[in-house]
Amino acid sequence: MNETQKNKIREYIETGQKLSAMEALKLFGCARLAARINEFRKSGMNIKTELVTDNKKTFAIYQLNKEE
Repeated sequence: MNETQKNKIREYIETGQKLSAMEALKLFGCARLAARINEFRKSGMNIKTELVTDNKKTFAIYQLNKEE
């Protein structure tokens, strides 16, 4: 994992923006967003997952949970 890519994803999420796997691929070249989210969670970040269905496909959108 490219640490710069990981840092960019972390900074993006920390701004409060939502992020899907497709957006992560387009913005950061990250093909394994769920793995990065898992790493962030293990490091103590509270990230919530929202499942969205669009055009008969369900996918996850991640966002930093600021409510603790």
